[in-house]
Amino acid sequence: MSAPATPPIIIIKKKGSHAGHHGGAWKVAYADFVTAMMALFIVLWLLSSSDDVKRAIAGYFRDPKGHGKQLGSSMGGSGESLTLSKNNISALKERLEQAMKESPQFEKLKDYVQMTVTGEGLRIELLETEKGMFFEKGQPSPTETGSALLVKLAGELGKMKNSILIEGHTDSKPYQGMQYSNWELSADRANSARKIMQENGLRHDQVTQVRGFADQQLRIPDKPEDPSNRRVSIIVQYPDNSDPDPTPAEAAKDEGAPKPTDGHGAVAAKPAGAHGDPAHSESGITSQGKSATKSENKK
Repeated sequence: MSAPATPPIIIIKKKGSHAGHHGGAWKVAYADFVTAMMALFIVLWLLSSSDDVKRAIAGYFRDPKGHGKQLGSSMGGSGESLTLSKNNISALKERLEQAMKESPQFEKLKDYVQMTVTGEGLRIELLETEKGMFFEKGQPSPTETGSALLVKLAGELGKMKNSILIEGHTDSKPYQGMQYSNWELSADRANSARKIMQENGLRHDQVTQVRGFADQQLRIPDKPEDPSNRRVSIIVQYPDNSDPDPTPAEAAKDEGAPKPTDGHGAVAAKPAGAHGDPAHSESGITSQGKSATKSENKK
């Protein structure tokens, strides 16, 4: 009898591809790594940010839709608005300049709007031309260009917690009549700017002073009749960091000690109470409403 046939041995070899070993798992791991790095850099940025920025960011995450208290802006959330200080004044200046660049009339305005950092705060000056750039010539009424710029500034400055001062200045060309002078014109223009800005972003308690200086603070003293002496200045003040009143124990302890003088560096002007300064004339403000029909009859 013959031996049974041996079944053939079949060897199956499978060729595995490189991608089949781990698939797309590396993409998930890489995405996790990038996300972790982004979170790390955000945390490092927050640690180096100022307290004002931290509070503003925290307020946004508490109320991202802006249904909470809205300080200085109808679009803000519950976070407190930023406060101008000597540390972030450059950032405000750059933000205002960027807002101006978005205006279609930027090329026309850029030589007539000057922003200067002073000991009092950020000073924004709207310089006039011979024909009148921001205000009608000889009138307290702003031009269309002036109104648009004041609205733009109000929208940005209304987000700040800082107090605002508004000043009006004229050149040395006198009026022929005595019923209306440079004093009234300078104060009325500053007051007109206040009204427009408060109607378009500034809080009603944000403007603490409206000043009319006439020609007492010329921008170019050597050229008293130069048109650029006619200007409206908007000053964003630094916050008042005055020391709190001492406690009764501290007051008793310091009793008999020599009292400090008034020369301890008060930089920001206090609201109101400047009636003794002739440059702070209020006559132009009380005559608001009568001056709209006045004409500038320069000699």
